Amino acid sequence: MKITLLGAGAWGTALAIAFAGKHDVTLWSREEDVAVDLLKNRENRRFFPGHKLPPSVAVSIDFADAVSRADLLVIATPIAGLRPTVELLRAMVSTQPILWVCKGFEAGSGKLPHQVVMEVLGENVVCGALSGPSFAEEVASGQPTAVALAANNPAFAREAARQLHTTRLRIYANDDLVGVEVGGAVKNVLAIATGACDGLGLGLNTRAALITRGLAEIARLGLALGAQRDTFMGLAGMGDLILTCTGDLSRNRRVGLALAENKSLPQILEELGHVAEGVYTAREVDQLARKLGVDMPISAAVAAVLDGRLTAAQAVEQLMARDPKEELA
Repeated sequence: MKITLLGAGAWGTALAIAFAGKHDVTLWSREEDVAVDLLKNRENRRFFPGHKLPPSVAVSIDFADAVSRADLLVIATPIAGLRPTVELLRAMVSTQPILWVCKGFEAGSGKLPHQVVMEVLGENVVCGALSGPSFAEEVASGQPTAVALAANNPAFAREAARQLHTTRLRIYANDDLVGVEVGGAVKNVLAIATGACDGLGLGLNTRAALITRGLAEIARLGLALGAQRDTFMGLAGMGDLILTCTGDLSRNRRVGLALAENKSLPQILEELGHVAEGVYTAREVDQLARKLGVDMPISAAVAAVLDGRLTAAQAVEQLMARDPKEELA
């Protein structure tokens, strides 16, 4: 299969490496300096240093040319880059099926990725999300990884999962696109919360409680949006949540650790040097939960800390002071 990855950040580069042994891969970069580095040194030293791009991977800065080569397009931008990318595809009257690996709700609109894509390209576009517990560094290194592929067309999801599957990247087809996207979005918010609790030295009991109750928040929001409950017990739900909350490679967890030190958000993001999607998703999740009447106290606390309305320590105290509820824990 001919695959074009739109976006040469960490994820785009990692997937180019992962798919190169099986498919004809093109990696498109918006940044000319990144493309030059990839062509000259076969390494993305700006966004993904230490990982060599296989010689078979083509590198392009010509969007139209890169798209025209593909049977399948994979958008590997942050969520903020999703709409501009699909608007470029609309201008080209592109008809290839589309996958994306970004996770979050679009800032300002509160839309999930599939809603953005279908709003721009129309209801008939064949599209889906690739999501699950997967750090780009480990995928590029060939560490065994399992993820979910959900699409608006079940037949496409099954066929794409079959074709993209490799001996190191196991892909499971899923028919719950909303659930897969909600799980991938909200887990980043909860990773900030977990990092903050770990940074405060609150212990493993706290971490376990937070992750468990966080999963309940993901499920409540997902069900309100039409998702299937079982999705949140799988790779795109529990699996991704555990990884992002506990793994040291998690950018969102690192944001939480820094918040526990009372660093300012601008300082944290400058030191991080990469996009941490949970920072922007937290506000959208909080607003959406309030609009839908969904109880998400942990997510609300994260939004309050990011907005400077509470410190991390104050947020913990506020959460623990809430009246107990009569529900399954």
